[in-house]
Amino acid sequence: MTGMEPGYQLRRRFGGGGRLLIALIMAGVALVSYFGTRQLNPVTNEVQHVSMTADQEIGMGLQAAPEMEAQYGGLSSDAGASARVEQVGERVVARSSAGTTPYKFQFHLLADPQTINAFALPGGQVFITDGLLTQLHSEAELATVLAHEVGHVVARHSAQQLAKSQLTQGLTGAAVIATYDPNDPSSARNAAVIAAIGQLVNMKFGRNDELQADQLGVRFASDAGYDPRSMIKVMQTLEQEGGARQPEFFSTHPNPEHRIERIQQAIQEKYPNGVPQGLTP
Repeated sequence: MTGMEPGYQLRRRFGGGGRLLIALIMAGVALVSYFGTRQLNPVTNEVQHVSMTADQEIGMGLQAAPEMEAQYGGLSSDAGASARVEQVGERVVARSSAGTTPYKFQFHLLADPQTINAFALPGGQVFITDGLLTQLHSEAELATVLAHEVGHVVARHSAQQLAKSQLTQGLTGAAVIATYDPNDPSSARNAAVIAAIGQLVNMKFGRNDELQADQLGVRFASDAGYDPRSMIKVMQTLEQEGGARQPEFFSTHPNPEHRIERIQQAIQEKYPNGVPQGLTP
């Protein structure tokens, strides 16, 4: 009987009460790690729970850039089109508050003629595919696409997503441990439900990021002298082009309900007396 005591004590220690204690510790660590870091974003004027530095974001983006280029057939060999993307992107940054940030923006045209997409990596690496570029009808439309991606960088969405993902993983992991009972098969189903809820929370964060990037895109493109209504034209063109099969742009940039209406609201807030004459169309 004496030889069985250590195992018995271990089961007692890490039984229901022990699991609850471990779960509470895990949840506490996750919450302190997330809410204990606070940085003010001077462009969005938001307090963000992000621990990464701008230099770390820049380094992460530079490290990931070659792999992303390879996935889309490398950089375009069209020197003229690549130069146009760079010039428009640099104008958006130079003439807006994005230029006051520490990020090192670089704009790249990818060779992929089939995929309709644009995206930004942390720290300022911005990409647009040739497939999307050929769908755009004006310099302003290109500017609003790039300004949207610049908005993601400036708002630090990648760093935020990483921090929120770590928080969600910590909390859902704690909940799974607290509710799991090896003697109750239904507790495994509870664990699956908890994990699914965590995924839904992260999806909500992603939709909010897209809306904010739209708002910042309107702001940056307008400040750079472009007509922000061109962003609406881009959305309408891609919706018509997609048909039954939506462009990949809407896969990486979820298209929330009323997104165009939100863009119109952002334009109204920027220009309450109407969009002025003289902006680059």
